[in-house]
Amino acid sequence: MSDDFPLTRDSALSRWRDFQPQVQRYASQRNAVTLDHRGVSRLSPAIRFGLLRPEEIVRETLKHHEFERVEKWLQEVCWRSYWKGWLEMRPQLWQEWRSRVHHLRQHLDAATLRRCQTVASGQSGVAIMDRFAQELIQTGYLHNHARMWWASFWIHVERLPWELGADFFFQHLLDADPASNTLSWRWVAGLQTAGKTYLVRRSNLERWCAPELLQDKTGLKQLDDEHVTAVLPNDLSTPNCHELQPWPEQPPILAQRIGLWLHAEDASLETSPLRSLRPTSVAAITSQASYTRLGLSALRQASLAQALQDGILRAGRHFACETVIQDAACTATALTNWALERGLNHVVAMAPTVGPVAQVVKQLRTRLAQQNIMLHLIRRPWDAEMFPLARSGFFPFWEKTRARLLRGSLPSSEG
Repeated sequence: MSDDFPLTRDSALSRWRDFQPQVQRYASQRNAVTLDHRGVSRLSPAIRFGLLRPEEIVRETLKHHEFERVEKWLQEVCWRSYWKGWLEMRPQLWQEWRSRVHHLRQHLDAATLRRCQTVASGQSGVAIMDRFAQELIQTGYLHNHARMWWASFWIHVERLPWELGADFFFQHLLDADPASNTLSWRWVAGLQTAGKTYLVRRSNLERWCAPELLQDKTGLKQLDDEHVTAVLPNDLSTPNCHELQPWPEQPPILAQRIGLWLHAEDASLETSPLRSLRPTSVAAITSQASYTRLGLSALRQASLAQALQDGILRAGRHFACETVIQDAACTATALTNWALERGLNHVVAMAPTVGPVAQVVKQLRTRLAQQNIMLHLIRRPWDAEMFPLARSGFFPFWEKTRARLLRGSLPSSEG
């Protein structure tokens, strides 16, 4: 895996220490799209897997910098927590999106499906957009500004279904997060903030792209400001908001045999509220079958494997116990068999947020219960405090978060 996108905790911490002195310049540099992405941290894959936590970054930022000088950086770090909390209260949107992707692939007319494939493979005929598509496929990464441009190009210029564009990103982005990816695409499409679309503009590209990225101007005229018009969404209904699942922030006192499940939502158990447990075993499961069903790229699958392998190695050192990492067609079955083979009475894990890992939980809980094994899910204090603030838009969320940060009442990772 490229060193550009650290996928171990040690490499992520090293990258963060190198980038931390630059955060005061982040507000002025973050929109510039360059070949080397020097204006942004490229830590998002590590944060996505929990190799590095938002609260760690926020705490260290405030230790070294005045709040007013780094507020834009802090906002961007907290966006992922905002999106996660927002989707946790509207989990139906994830399943609706997955169902819609399946439906479109089965029923969309052949010509539109071919155009989707052409654009996604970087052969649309607009050179800068094709360059971005190819960069995503080859590296698993795109600068956030380029992501917005490309998503807008897909929706508002090519007039293609946003759901399939979001699926293309989900298949390839190393930092693909169900909440951030799905909701960002909804925002560009005008669904997240009702009727407010994001339009790609040639003038914006010329302002923020490094000149070498725009040397080939093929098709650029299609992005002239006066040519790009919004595709207005048909459904502007407000999704129902559900109460958050009240997961505990600390594990219960457990006297019997314990196993820890380490998953790709939180691969740093030694910095979590579970750090003081004394497990018999720690297990992580990869699932080639699930990855194939989701259409994940080889790079994306490799990033999952590397993050889990690093998490298991660190867990083994910290907990001084057996560790297991295996590939299985069914995660719930594999974890149940692991628990039975080790005579476990309890399986404990950090609560996954909405997405593929969380979809395992119901089946896993049922299978473990059939064997008289209890499943305990724990939420990190940061998430427990941040998620309820995400009931509406980002800026009300940020005002509440800002007040907490200025007071110094920052929840820890461990509790």
